[in-house]
Amino acid sequence: GRAIARSLGIARQSVAEVLAASAAAGIAYPDVETKPDDEVYSMLFPGRGERESVYEQPDWARVHRELARVGVTLRILHGEYADECAAAGRPRMGYDRFCKQYAAYVARTGVTSRVEHKAGRTIEVDWAGKTMRIVDPVTGDVSKAYLFVAVLPFSRYAFVEPTLDMGQNAWLRCHVAMYEWFGGSTPRLVCDNLKTGVISHPRDGEVVLNDAYRSMAEHYSAAVIPGRVRRPKDKPSAENTVWHATMALAGAMRDRAFASLDELRGAVRGWLDEYNSRPFQKRDGSRRSVFESDERPLLIPLPGTAYEVADWIYGRKVQSNCHVAYARNWYSVPYAYAGTVVDLRVGSDTLEVWHKGSRLCTHRLLPATAANRYSTNETDLPGKAGWRQWDRERCERWAKRVGPDCADVVGRLFAAQRFDDQGVEPALAVLRLSRRYSERRLENACSLALQSVASPRYSHIRPILETGQDMTGGLTETSDDGAGGWVRGGDYYANMGR
Repeated sequence: GRAIARSLGIARQSVAEVLAASAAAGIAYPDVETKPDDEVYSMLFPGRGERESVYEQPDWARVHRELARVGVTLRILHGEYADECAAAGRPRMGYDRFCKQYAAYVARTGVTSRVEHKAGRTIEVDWAGKTMRIVDPVTGDVSKAYLFVAVLPFSRYAFVEPTLDMGQNAWLRCHVAMYEWFGGSTPRLVCDNLKTGVISHPRDGEVVLNDAYRSMAEHYSAAVIPGRVRRPKDKPSAENTVWHATMALAGAMRDRAFASLDELRGAVRGWLDEYNSRPFQKRDGSRRSVFESDERPLLIPLPGTAYEVADWIYGRKVQSNCHVAYARNWYSVPYAYAGTVVDLRVGSDTLEVWHKGSRLCTHRLLPATAANRYSTNETDLPGKAGWRQWDRERCERWAKRVGPDCADVVGRLFAAQRFDDQGVEPALAVLRLSRRYSERRLENACSLALQSVASPRYSHIRPILETGQDMTGGLTETSDDGAGGWVRGGDYYANMGR
Protein backbone atom coordinates (compact mmCIF):
# COMPACT_ATOMS: atom_id res chain seq x y z
CA GLY A 1 0.00 0.00 0.00
CA ARG A 2 2.83 2.36 0.87
CA ALA A 3 4.50 1.88 -2.55
CA ILE A 4 1.22 2.64 -4.34
CA ALA A 5 0.58 5.71 -2.20
CA ARG A 6 4.12 6.98 -2.78
CA SER A 7 4.00 6.45 -6.56
CA LEU A 8 0.59 8.14 -6.93
CA GLY A 9 1.19 10.85 -4.37
CA ILE A 10 -1.93 10.09 -2.33
CA ALA A 11 -2.60 9.17 1.30
CA ARG A 12 -2.02 5.58 2.46
CA GLN A 13 -5.47 5.60 4.01
CA SER A 14 -7.08 6.23 0.62
CA VAL A 15 -5.16 3.33 -0.91
CA ALA A 16 -6.12 1.07 1.98
CA GLU A 17 -9.77 2.08 1.64
CA VAL A 18 -9.80 1.22 -2.07
CA LEU A 19 -8.11 -2.14 -1.51
CA ALA A 20 -10.55 -2.99 1.26
CA ALA A 21 -13.55 -2.06 -0.86
CA SER A 22 -12.31 -4.13 -3.80
CA ALA A 23 -11.72 -7.14 -1.56
CA ALA A 24 -15.17 -6.80 -0.01
CA ALA A 25 -16.85 -6.55 -3.42
CA GLY A 26 -14.71 -9.30 -4.93
CA ILE A 27 -13.46 -6.99 -7.69
CA ALA A 28 -10.01 -7.59 -9.21
CA TYR A 29 -8.00 -5.33 -11.52
CA PRO A 30 -8.91 -7.25 -14.73
CA ASP A 31 -12.58 -6.56 -13.93
CA VAL A 32 -12.13 -2.79 -14.12
CA GLU A 33 -9.11 -2.45 -16.42
CA THR A 34 -11.10 -1.06 -19.37
CA LYS A 35 -13.81 0.80 -17.43
CA PRO A 36 -13.90 4.58 -16.90
CA ASP A 37 -13.03 5.99 -13.48
CA ASP A 38 -16.59 7.05 -12.66
CA GLU A 39 -17.93 3.55 -13.24
CA VAL A 40 -15.14 1.95 -11.17
CA TYR A 41 -15.86 4.36 -8.31
CA SER A 42 -19.56 3.50 -8.32
CA MET A 43 -18.69 -0.23 -8.26
CA LEU A 44 -16.37 0.15 -5.26
CA PHE A 45 -18.47 2.68 -3.35
CA PRO A 46 -22.08 2.31 -4.46
CA GLY A 47 -24.32 5.20 -3.46
CA ARG A 48 -21.47 7.41 -2.27
CA GLY A 49 -21.59 10.96 -3.61
CA GLU A 50 -25.11 10.64 -4.95
CA ARG A 51 -27.61 13.21 -3.80
CA GLU A 52 -31.29 13.13 -4.54
CA SER A 53 -32.43 16.37 -6.11
CA VAL A 54 -35.36 18.18 -4.53
CA TYR A 55 -36.50 19.27 -7.98
CA GLU A 56 -38.80 17.34 -10.26
CA GLN A 57 -36.63 15.67 -12.91
CA PRO A 58 -37.75 16.04 -16.53
CA ASP A 59 -37.85 13.11 -18.93
CA TRP A 60 -34.49 13.90 -20.48
CA ALA A 61 -34.92 11.34 -23.28
CA ARG A 62 -38.13 13.10 -24.31
CA VAL A 63 -36.40 16.50 -24.08
CA HIS A 64 -33.69 15.18 -26.38
CA ARG A 65 -36.24 13.89 -28.91
CA GLU A 66 -38.25 17.11 -28.88
CA LEU A 67 -35.15 19.23 -29.50
CA ALA A 68 -34.78 17.46 -32.84
CA ARG A 69 -37.95 19.12 -34.10
CA VAL A 70 -37.58 22.35 -36.04
CA GLY A 71 -38.36 25.43 -33.94
CA VAL A 72 -38.11 23.65 -30.58
CA THR A 73 -35.62 25.17 -28.11
CA LEU A 74 -34.56 24.48 -24.53
CA ARG A 75 -36.40 27.65 -23.51
CA ILE A 76 -39.69 26.28 -24.86
CA LEU A 77 -39.17 22.87 -23.25
CA HIS A 78 -38.28 24.46 -19.91
CA GLY A 79 -41.49 26.47 -20.02
CA GLU A 80 -43.53 23.31 -20.62
CA TYR A 81 -41.66 21.57 -17.78
CA ALA A 82 -42.38 24.49 -15.44
CA ASP A 83 -46.09 24.38 -16.29
CA GLU A 84 -46.22 20.64 -15.55
CA CYS A 85 -44.48 21.16 -12.19
CA ALA A 86 -46.88 23.97 -11.26
CA ALA A 87 -49.90 21.84 -12.16
CA ALA A 88 -48.58 18.94 -10.04
CA GLY A 89 -47.51 21.19 -7.15
CA ARG A 90 -43.88 20.07 -7.33
CA PRO A 91 -40.73 22.20 -7.14
CA ARG A 92 -39.11 23.06 -10.46
CA MET A 93 -35.55 23.93 -11.41
CA GLY A 94 -34.66 27.21 -13.06
CA TYR A 95 -33.72 27.62 -16.71
CA ASP A 96 -29.95 27.71 -16.09
CA ARG A 97 -30.04 24.50 -14.05
CA PHE A 98 -32.32 22.93 -16.67
CA CYS A 99 -29.73 23.64 -19.40
CA LYS A 100 -26.84 22.34 -17.27
CA GLN A 101 -28.75 19.17 -16.43
CA TYR A 102 -29.48 18.57 -20.12
CA ALA A 103 -25.77 19.04 -20.91
CA ALA A 104 -24.94 16.51 -18.18
CA TYR A 105 -27.45 14.06 -19.68
CA VAL A 106 -25.82 14.45 -23.10
CA ALA A 107 -22.35 13.86 -21.64
CA ARG A 108 -23.53 10.93 -19.52
CA THR A 109 -25.37 9.07 -22.29
CA GLY A 110 -22.94 9.90 -25.10
CA VAL A 111 -25.63 11.24 -27.44
CA THR A 112 -25.01 14.28 -29.61
CA SER A 113 -26.39 17.57 -28.39
CA ARG A 114 -29.27 18.73 -30.53
CA VAL A 115 -29.20 22.33 -29.46
CA GLU A 116 -27.37 23.11 -32.72
CA HIS A 117 -28.38 20.19 -34.96
CA LYS A 118 -32.00 19.97 -36.07
CA ALA A 119 -33.39 17.12 -38.12
CA GLY A 120 -33.78 17.94 -41.80
CA ARG A 121 -32.22 21.38 -41.45
CA THR A 122 -28.63 21.16 -42.66
CA ILE A 123 -26.36 19.28 -45.06
CA GLU A 124 -22.59 19.69 -44.70
CA VAL A 125 -20.32 19.05 -47.71
CA ASP A 126 -16.57 18.88 -48.28
CA TRP A 127 -13.80 17.18 -50.27
CA ALA A 128 -11.79 14.37 -48.66
CA GLY A 129 -8.06 15.00 -48.50
CA LYS A 130 -6.99 11.56 -49.72
CA THR A 131 -7.51 10.21 -53.23
CA MET A 132 -8.20 6.80 -54.75
CA ARG A 133 -6.50 5.15 -57.74
CA ILE A 134 -8.03 4.09 -61.03
CA VAL A 135 -5.77 1.90 -63.18
CA ASP A 136 -6.57 1.43 -66.86
CA PRO A 137 -6.53 -2.36 -67.42
CA VAL A 138 -5.24 -1.95 -70.99
CA THR A 139 -2.62 0.80 -70.79
CA GLY A 140 -1.83 0.65 -67.09
CA ASP A 141 -2.24 4.43 -66.78
CA VAL A 142 -3.08 5.57 -63.24
CA SER A 143 -5.65 8.29 -62.59
CA LYS A 144 -6.65 9.97 -59.36
CA ALA A 145 -10.21 9.84 -58.06
CA TYR A 146 -11.33 12.46 -55.56
CA LEU A 147 -13.96 11.89 -52.87
CA PHE A 148 -16.88 14.26 -52.30
CA VAL A 149 -18.39 13.83 -48.82
CA ALA A 150 -21.78 14.99 -47.53
CA VAL A 151 -23.46 14.36 -44.18
CA LEU A 152 -26.72 15.20 -42.42
CA PRO A 153 -25.35 16.30 -39.01
CA PHE A 154 -28.46 15.31 -37.04
CA SER A 155 -28.37 11.61 -37.97
CA ARG A 156 -24.80 11.65 -39.37
CA TYR A 157 -26.17 9.83 -42.39
CA ALA A 158 -23.40 10.07 -45.00
CA PHE A 159 -22.90 10.17 -48.74
CA VAL A 160 -19.63 9.80 -50.67
CA GLU A 161 -19.17 10.26 -54.42
CA PRO A 162 -15.92 9.64 -56.35
CA THR A 163 -15.06 11.91 -59.26
CA LEU A 164 -12.12 12.39 -61.61
CA ASP A 165 -11.59 16.08 -60.85
CA MET A 166 -12.59 18.78 -58.39
CA GLY A 167 -13.77 21.28 -60.98
CA GLN A 168 -17.01 23.19 -60.83
CA ASN A 169 -19.04 20.81 -62.98
CA ALA A 170 -17.86 17.81 -60.94
CA TRP A 171 -18.72 19.69 -57.73
CA LEU A 172 -22.25 20.38 -59.00
CA ARG A 173 -22.81 16.84 -60.29
CA CYS A 174 -21.79 15.46 -56.89
CA HIS A 175 -24.44 17.64 -55.26
CA VAL A 176 -27.10 16.39 -57.69
CA ALA A 177 -26.14 12.78 -56.87
CA MET A 178 -26.14 13.66 -53.15
CA TYR A 179 -29.71 14.96 -53.22
CA GLU A 180 -30.85 11.86 -55.10
CA TRP A 181 -29.15 9.69 -52.45
CA PHE A 182 -30.79 11.52 -49.53
CA GLY A 183 -34.15 11.63 -51.30
CA GLY A 184 -34.70 15.26 -50.33
CA SER A 185 -32.99 18.54 -49.49
CA THR A 186 -32.58 20.83 -46.49
CA PRO A 187 -32.91 24.62 -46.09
CA ARG A 188 -29.20 24.99 -45.27
CA LEU A 189 -26.20 23.83 -47.29
CA VAL A 190 -22.93 24.34 -45.38
CA CYS A 191 -19.79 24.17 -47.53
CA ASP A 192 -16.13 25.02 -47.33
CA ASN A 193 -14.76 28.16 -48.96
CA LEU A 194 -13.87 26.52 -52.27
CA LYS A 195 -13.76 28.56 -55.48
CA THR A 196 -16.24 26.10 -57.00
CA GLY A 197 -18.78 27.32 -54.44
CA VAL A 198 -17.63 30.61 -52.91
CA ILE A 199 -15.89 33.41 -54.79
CA SER A 200 -15.00 35.46 -51.70
CA HIS A 201 -15.74 35.31 -47.97
CA PRO A 202 -14.32 38.43 -46.30
CA ARG A 203 -14.13 38.75 -42.54
CA ASP A 204 -16.32 41.84 -42.80
CA GLY A 205 -18.71 42.20 -45.69
CA GLU A 206 -20.96 40.16 -47.90
CA VAL A 207 -20.18 36.62 -49.01
CA VAL A 208 -19.99 36.33 -52.81
CA LEU A 209 -21.18 32.95 -54.09
CA ASN A 210 -20.44 31.26 -57.38
CA ASP A 211 -23.42 31.84 -59.75
CA ALA A 212 -23.68 28.20 -60.80
CA TYR A 213 -23.51 26.98 -57.20
CA ARG A 214 -26.16 29.44 -56.09
CA SER A 215 -28.39 28.40 -59.00
CA MET A 216 -28.02 24.73 -58.09
CA ALA A 217 -28.85 25.39 -54.43
CA GLU A 218 -31.92 27.45 -55.35
CA HIS A 219 -33.14 24.60 -57.57
CA TYR A 220 -33.21 22.41 -54.45
CA SER A 221 -34.67 25.17 -52.19
CA ALA A 222 -31.44 25.47 -50.22
CA ALA A 223 -29.41 28.45 -49.04
CA VAL A 224 -25.61 28.18 -49.24
CA ILE A 225 -23.95 29.03 -45.92
CA PRO A 226 -20.14 28.91 -46.18
CA GLY A 227 -18.26 27.92 -43.05
CA ARG A 228 -16.07 30.62 -41.57
CA VAL A 229 -12.55 30.73 -42.94
CA ARG A 230 -10.23 28.44 -40.96
CA ARG A 231 -13.12 27.30 -38.75
CA PRO A 232 -13.55 23.55 -39.40
CA LYS A 233 -15.84 23.30 -36.37
CA ASP A 234 -18.49 25.13 -38.39
CA LYS A 235 -19.01 21.77 -40.13
CA PRO A 236 -17.73 19.20 -37.60
CA SER A 237 -19.96 16.41 -38.88
CA ALA A 238 -18.49 16.65 -42.36
CA GLU A 239 -14.95 16.91 -41.00
CA ASN A 240 -15.49 13.75 -38.92
CA THR A 241 -17.13 11.90 -41.81
CA VAL A 242 -14.28 12.96 -44.10
CA TRP A 243 -11.88 11.24 -41.71
CA HIS A 244 -13.99 8.07 -41.64
CA ALA A 245 -14.34 8.04 -45.43
CA THR A 246 -10.63 8.55 -45.87
CA MET A 247 -9.73 5.80 -43.40
CA ALA A 248 -12.29 3.29 -44.65
CA LEU A 249 -11.84 3.86 -48.39
CA ALA A 250 -8.34 5.16 -49.01
CA GLY A 251 -7.05 3.04 -46.13
CA ALA A 252 -8.91 -0.26 -46.25
CA MET A 253 -8.93 -0.33 -50.08
CA ARG A 254 -5.42 1.04 -50.58
CA ASP A 255 -4.16 -2.17 -52.21
CA ARG A 256 -7.17 -2.58 -54.47
CA ALA A 257 -6.99 -1.36 -58.06
CA PHE A 258 -10.16 -0.11 -59.73
CA ALA A 259 -10.46 -0.36 -63.50
CA SER A 260 -13.02 2.41 -63.91
CA LEU A 261 -14.84 5.16 -62.09
CA ASP A 262 -18.04 3.09 -62.16
CA GLU A 263 -16.27 0.20 -60.41
CA LEU A 264 -14.96 2.57 -57.75
CA ARG A 265 -18.41 4.10 -57.33
CA GLY A 266 -19.88 0.64 -56.78
CA ALA A 267 -17.30 -0.09 -54.07
CA VAL A 268 -18.06 3.24 -52.42
CA ARG A 269 -21.80 2.49 -52.42
CA GLY A 270 -21.13 -0.86 -50.75
CA TRP A 271 -19.05 0.82 -48.07
CA LEU A 272 -21.73 3.46 -47.54
CA ASP A 273 -24.39 0.83 -46.87
CA GLU A 274 -22.19 -0.78 -44.23
CA TYR A 275 -21.04 2.53 -42.73
CA ASN A 276 -24.54 4.01 -42.38
CA SER A 277 -25.91 0.74 -40.94
CA ARG A 278 -23.12 0.39 -38.37
CA PRO A 279 -24.52 0.76 -34.78
CA PHE A 280 -23.54 3.83 -32.80
CA GLN A 281 -21.10 3.21 -29.97
CA LYS A 282 -22.68 5.55 -27.42
CA ARG A 283 -26.30 5.85 -28.52
CA ASP A 284 -29.07 3.62 -29.73
CA GLY A 285 -29.55 2.79 -33.38
CA SER A 286 -27.44 3.61 -36.40
CA ARG A 287 -27.09 6.45 -38.88
CA ARG A 288 -29.56 4.75 -41.18
CA SER A 289 -32.18 4.02 -38.50
CA VAL A 290 -32.08 7.58 -37.14
CA PHE A 291 -32.24 8.98 -40.67
CA GLU A 292 -35.20 6.82 -41.68
CA SER A 293 -37.21 7.40 -38.50
CA ASP A 294 -36.45 11.00 -37.58
CA GLU A 295 -34.90 12.87 -40.51
CA ARG A 296 -36.17 11.61 -43.86
CA PRO A 297 -39.79 12.70 -43.16
CA LEU A 298 -38.58 16.29 -42.57
CA LEU A 299 -36.55 16.69 -45.77
CA ILE A 300 -37.79 19.06 -48.46
CA PRO A 301 -39.18 17.04 -51.40
CA LEU A 302 -36.99 17.05 -54.50
CA PRO A 303 -38.12 19.05 -57.56
CA GLY A 304 -39.71 17.22 -60.45
CA THR A 305 -36.50 17.31 -62.49
CA ALA A 306 -32.90 17.07 -61.36
CA TYR A 307 -30.66 20.10 -61.70
CA GLU A 308 -28.87 20.16 -65.04
CA VAL A 309 -25.18 21.01 -64.83
CA ALA A 310 -24.40 23.49 -67.58
CA ASP A 311 -21.58 25.62 -68.98
CA TRP A 312 -21.88 29.39 -69.25
CA ILE A 313 -20.61 31.28 -72.29
CA TYR A 314 -20.53 35.03 -71.82
CA GLY A 315 -20.57 37.96 -74.22
CA ARG A 316 -22.11 36.59 -77.44
CA LYS A 317 -23.55 39.21 -79.80
CA VAL A 318 -26.99 38.71 -81.35
CA GLN A 319 -26.70 39.20 -85.11
CA SER A 320 -29.02 41.37 -87.19
CA ASN A 321 -30.87 38.23 -88.31
CA CYS A 322 -31.96 37.72 -84.66
CA HIS A 323 -29.70 34.70 -84.16
CA VAL A 324 -26.67 34.01 -81.96
CA ALA A 325 -23.89 31.59 -82.87
CA TYR A 326 -22.83 28.59 -80.84
CA ALA A 327 -20.75 25.59 -81.96
CA ARG A 328 -21.05 26.46 -85.68
CA ASN A 329 -24.85 26.67 -85.48
CA TRP A 330 -27.38 29.45 -84.98
CA TYR A 331 -30.11 29.95 -82.38
CA SER A 332 -32.85 32.57 -82.53
CA VAL A 333 -33.23 35.36 -79.97
CA PRO A 334 -36.27 37.70 -79.65
CA TYR A 335 -35.85 40.42 -82.28
CA ALA A 336 -35.91 43.18 -79.65
CA TYR A 337 -32.44 42.02 -78.57
CA ALA A 338 -30.80 42.10 -82.01
CA GLY A 339 -27.39 43.74 -81.72
CA THR A 340 -27.15 43.22 -77.95
CA VAL A 341 -24.72 41.02 -76.02
CA VAL A 342 -26.18 37.93 -74.34
CA ASP A 343 -24.95 34.98 -72.27
CA LEU A 344 -25.52 31.32 -73.15
CA ARG A 345 -26.22 28.55 -70.66
CA VAL A 346 -25.45 25.26 -72.41
CA GLY A 347 -26.68 22.05 -70.82
CA SER A 348 -26.52 18.46 -71.98
CA ASP A 349 -29.39 18.90 -74.44
CA THR A 350 -30.62 22.49 -74.13
CA LEU A 351 -29.32 25.99 -74.80
CA GLU A 352 -30.69 28.97 -72.89
CA VAL A 353 -30.15 32.61 -73.86
CA TRP A 354 -29.83 35.04 -70.93
CA HIS A 355 -29.67 38.83 -70.84
CA LYS A 356 -28.90 40.75 -67.64
CA GLY A 357 -30.09 37.94 -65.39
CA SER A 358 -33.27 37.17 -67.35
CA ARG A 359 -33.78 34.11 -69.52
CA LEU A 360 -34.93 35.12 -73.00
CA CYS A 361 -35.51 31.76 -74.66
CA THR A 362 -34.65 28.06 -74.65
CA HIS A 363 -33.64 25.83 -77.58
CA ARG A 364 -33.10 22.14 -78.04
CA LEU A 365 -29.36 21.81 -78.61
CA LEU A 366 -28.51 20.89 -82.20
CA PRO A 367 -26.38 17.74 -82.68
CA ALA A 368 -22.64 18.13 -82.18
CA THR A 369 -22.09 16.93 -85.75
CA ALA A 370 -24.33 19.65 -87.22
CA ALA A 371 -22.90 22.80 -88.77
CA ASN A 372 -24.50 25.98 -90.14
CA ARG A 373 -27.95 24.88 -89.02
CA TYR A 374 -30.61 27.15 -87.55
CA SER A 375 -32.84 26.59 -84.55
CA THR A 376 -35.54 29.23 -84.89
CA ASN A 377 -38.55 30.05 -82.76
CA GLU A 378 -40.92 31.85 -85.13
CA THR A 379 -42.10 34.12 -82.32
CA ASP A 380 -38.55 35.47 -81.97
CA LEU A 381 -38.67 37.01 -85.46
CA PRO A 382 -40.26 40.39 -86.26
CA GLY A 383 -42.54 38.94 -88.94
CA LYS A 384 -42.44 37.47 -92.40
CA ALA A 385 -41.53 40.79 -93.92
CA GLY A 386 -38.81 41.45 -91.37
CA TRP A 387 -36.52 38.50 -91.88
CA ARG A 388 -36.48 35.17 -93.64
CA GLN A 389 -34.01 32.37 -93.04
CA TRP A 390 -31.27 31.94 -95.60
CA ASP A 391 -31.48 28.74 -97.65
CA ARG A 392 -30.04 27.36 -100.89
CA GLU A 393 -32.74 28.90 -103.08
CA ARG A 394 -32.24 32.36 -101.66
CA CYS A 395 -28.44 32.15 -101.95
CA GLU A 396 -28.63 31.00 -105.58
CA ARG A 397 -30.97 33.88 -106.51
CA TRP A 398 -28.44 36.35 -105.11
CA ALA A 399 -25.59 34.62 -106.96
CA LYS A 400 -27.47 34.80 -110.29
CA ARG A 401 -27.88 38.56 -109.84
CA VAL A 402 -24.10 38.82 -109.49
CA GLY A 403 -23.35 36.77 -112.61
CA PRO A 404 -23.12 33.28 -114.12
CA ASP A 405 -19.64 32.50 -112.76
CA CYS A 406 -20.65 33.53 -109.24
CA ALA A 407 -23.75 31.34 -109.59
CA ASP A 408 -21.48 28.50 -110.69
CA VAL A 409 -19.26 28.93 -107.61
CA VAL A 410 -22.24 28.98 -105.26
CA GLY A 411 -23.74 25.93 -106.94
CA ARG A 412 -20.50 23.99 -106.50
CA LEU A 413 -20.34 24.99 -102.81
CA PHE A 414 -23.76 23.48 -102.19
CA ALA A 415 -22.95 20.41 -104.28
CA ALA A 416 -19.89 19.73 -102.10
CA GLN A 417 -22.00 19.48 -98.94
CA ARG A 418 -24.04 16.54 -97.73
CA PHE A 419 -26.89 18.82 -96.64
CA ASP A 420 -27.94 22.10 -98.22
CA ASP A 421 -27.92 23.88 -94.84
CA GLN A 422 -24.20 23.19 -94.56
CA GLY A 423 -23.56 25.20 -97.70
CA VAL A 424 -25.42 28.34 -96.62
CA GLU A 425 -22.63 30.01 -94.63
CA PRO A 426 -19.85 29.23 -97.17
CA ALA A 427 -22.07 30.64 -99.93
CA LEU A 428 -22.93 33.76 -97.94
CA ALA A 429 -19.25 34.32 -97.15
CA VAL A 430 -18.58 34.53 -100.91
CA LEU A 431 -21.67 36.59 -101.74
CA ARG A 432 -20.99 39.18 -99.03
CA LEU A 433 -17.72 40.04 -100.77
CA SER A 434 -19.89 41.92 -103.29
CA ARG A 435 -20.78 44.45 -100.61
CA ARG A 436 -17.13 45.38 -100.18
CA TYR A 437 -15.78 44.99 -103.72
CA SER A 438 -18.94 45.32 -105.93
CA GLU A 439 -20.81 42.61 -107.81
CA ARG A 440 -18.78 43.14 -111.01
CA ARG A 441 -15.45 42.52 -109.29
CA LEU A 442 -16.82 39.46 -107.48
CA GLU A 443 -18.01 38.01 -110.80
CA ASN A 444 -14.55 38.54 -112.32
CA ALA A 445 -12.85 36.99 -109.29
CA CYS A 446 -15.12 33.94 -109.49
CA SER A 447 -14.25 33.60 -113.18
CA LEU A 448 -10.53 33.65 -112.42
CA ALA A 449 -10.89 31.21 -109.51
CA LEU A 450 -12.83 28.71 -111.61
CA GLN A 451 -9.90 28.51 -114.05
CA SER A 452 -7.66 26.92 -111.39
CA VAL A 453 -9.83 25.46 -108.60
CA ALA A 454 -12.55 22.89 -109.05
CA SER A 455 -14.68 24.25 -106.21
CA PRO A 456 -13.57 27.76 -105.21
CA ARG A 457 -14.34 29.02 -101.73
CA TYR A 458 -14.08 32.28 -99.84
CA SER A 459 -10.43 31.58 -99.01
CA HIS A 460 -9.65 31.35 -102.76
CA ILE A 461 -11.68 34.34 -103.96
CA ARG A 462 -10.81 36.91 -101.29
CA PRO A 463 -7.04 37.03 -102.14
CA ILE A 464 -7.91 37.72 -105.80
CA LEU A 465 -9.99 40.73 -104.79
CA GLU A 466 -7.47 41.96 -102.20
CA THR A 467 -4.59 41.93 -104.70
CA GLY A 468 -6.67 43.34 -107.57
CA GLN A 469 -6.02 40.41 -109.91
CA ASP A 470 -9.63 40.59 -111.08
CA MET A 471 -8.93 44.07 -112.51
CA THR A 472 -5.50 43.41 -114.04
CA GLY A 473 -6.09 39.98 -115.53
CA GLY A 474 -3.43 38.85 -113.10
CA LEU A 475 -3.60 35.11 -113.72
CA THR A 476 -0.92 33.68 -116.02
CA GLU A 477 -1.10 30.41 -117.80
CA THR A 478 -0.14 27.49 -115.59
CA SER A 479 0.84 24.00 -116.49
CA ASP A 480 -1.90 21.43 -116.21
CA ASP A 481 -0.19 19.41 -113.50
CA GLY A 482 -3.15 19.33 -111.17
CA ALA A 483 -1.64 21.84 -108.71
CA GLY A 484 -4.20 24.56 -108.04
CA GLY A 485 -3.22 28.17 -107.35
CA TRP A 486 -2.54 31.52 -108.93
CA VAL A 487 0.62 33.23 -110.14
CA ARG A 488 0.50 36.99 -109.82
CA GLY A 489 1.09 38.77 -113.12
CA GLY A 490 3.87 41.17 -113.94
CA ASP A 491 1.58 44.16 -113.58
CA TYR A 492 1.10 43.28 -109.92
CA TYR A 493 4.82 43.17 -109.13
CA ALA A 494 5.50 46.25 -111.24
CA ASN A 495 3.19 48.25 -109.00
CA MET A 496 4.62 47.01 -105.70
CA GLY A 497 7.19 49.79 -105.35
CA ARG A 498 4.80 52.59 -106.11
